[in-house]
Amino acid sequence: QVQLVESGGGTVQAGGSLRLSCAASGRTFSSGVMGWFRQAPGKEREFVANIRWSGAASTTSFADSVKGRFAISRDNAKNTVYLQMNSLKPEDTAVYRCAAGSMIYGFWGQGTQVTVSS
Repeated sequence: QVQLVESGGGTVQAGGSLRLSCAASGRTFSSGVMGWFRQAPGKEREFVANIRWSGAASTTSFADSVKGRFAISRDNAKNTVYLQMNSLKPEDTAVYRCAAGSMIYGFWGQGTQVTVSS
């Protein structure tokens, strides 16, 4: 079993930055995927970014809407994934949830609110 705890959400003005963290505890994976999804009120959940790793190698993916503004990274020693969000826009306002798994997203965090004011 894996527990995921997100942190770092909050309220920021448009153009500002936030860094979200997702700390994983319990089972660890030599290869796996950790990602971020978001859901705004009245909208479907959407993919934001993920990082896949196998041993020391890793690849990242981003939704088109956040490319060039968001970055994702993983600290293996801390079993934590970070989502650095820059140049935030009001449309980035949502609950951001972390997900993880060995190949698919089998574990989910509770989410953290990000609010971007105009």
